[in-house]
Amino acid sequence: MKRLLGLLIATFFLASASLALAKDYQVTGPIVDVKDDVIVVKKGNENWEIARDKDTKAGGDVKKGDRVTVKYRMIATSIESKAGAKPKETKAAEKETKAEKKTEAKAEAKAKEKH
Repeated sequence: MKRLLGLLIATFFLASASLALAKDYQVTGPIVDVKDDVIVVKKGNENWEIARDKDTKAGGDVKKGDRVTVKYRMIATSIESKAGAKPKETKAAEKETKAEKKTEAKAEAKAKEKH
């Protein structure tokens, strides 16, 4: 029983570790250009440039015009924080507040005119 419990715990940790890895994506289409450090694949009307390095695995020699499926991952290389930047929702709320204040000011002005 202890052995089974240990196995379940180990499986849980391995499964959660694999979920933390970057998600795999893919793009399929003809090769527009291929170089040592980049491959360009046409998807619809757009050209997708995907970086590659010495560790990129290629099944055979890929050349311009070949139809390929490229699997890739998006991984952040740096994150820069912008201090004081407000989210769009806050800016929208500020605009609403300003509009409400203008409406209130107009209502107060009309009320003063009546008295």
